[in-house]
Amino acid sequence: MTQAGAFGQRLGKFLHLKDAPPSLITRSLRGVELAVTETRDDNPVPGLSGSFTAEDAFVVSLKLREFPDCELWENGKCVMKADVPAGATYLYDLKRDPRYVIDKPFHSLFFYLPRSALDGLTEQSRKPRVGELACELGVGHDDAIVRHIGSSLQAGLRRPDETNQLFIDHMMLALTAHVAQAYGGFRPGTEPTRGGLAPWQARRACEKLESDLGGKLSLQQIAAEFGLSVSHFSRAFRVSTGLPPHQWLLQQRVKAAKQLMTVRDLPLSEIAMSAGFANQSHFTRVFSAMVGVSPGVWRREAQGISEGET
Repeated sequence: MTQAGAFGQRLGKFLHLKDAPPSLITRSLRGVELAVTETRDDNPVPGLSGSFTAEDAFVVSLKLREFPDCELWENGKCVMKADVPAGATYLYDLKRDPRYVIDKPFHSLFFYLPRSALDGLTEQSRKPRVGELACELGVGHDDAIVRHIGSSLQAGLRRPDETNQLFIDHMMLALTAHVAQAYGGFRPGTEPTRGGLAPWQARRACEKLESDLGGKLSLQQIAAEFGLSVSHFSRAFRVSTGLPPHQWLLQQRVKAAKQLMTVRDLPLSEIAMSAGFANQSHFTRVFSAMVGVSPGVWRREAQGISEGET
């Protein structure tokens, strides 16, 4: 198992959790794996946390619960104590063996960000390599972008079967770019906005996405077919279609569901599965948000219109 794939297990041992928390994994940057995991323990066993294996990687942590008077360790030594407020973002360098004393309830999101992901970003942008990130022990950041990305991914962590891979890839790519810019000095430059995909590329990309309504394909797999970087493909696809790939896919699911409800008298649970949704509740939630009414109401209205026309 890869480092990212085992991230939940590693965090579970680090925090002395009974069960390894689930992770969402992305492979959107030239095959480099990143992960995000939610951890929580309302009644932890007091003691010093475990250690991560030293590696050239970073952990970005969004604190969802305050942790006052936190005793922080680095390289095997107690360095300082600091209050950790809810909503703050912290960065940790895994080469420095970051640890802390667990003596209060905690709730956090952790993003695993290997150095190779940052290198892939700069190579794709033809920019200088990012140096060290601003991993200052005990220094939290009021980072609205990390909070937004974290909030968006929390639902996916709690209902992984309902989260398509394109969405995970999109959000983790955004996190990588943001961290590189905000904490690593990365400047993407002011290049003129590139155009969209060639017509044949846009047609082929849409066919690929439509053939996999369940959303198992990754952005990396689709972009690689055209020899494009993930960031370039995502940007060009949005220019061509008006939507990022994961939102375009949701529209196609809703479109497929409407066709099934109009033509065939199937149970909504079967329609949900046929249109790429994880289950009926997932279908109802997404459909209602995009269309403004529930699938049942939409079908009754559509059937009423059809009967009226005949």
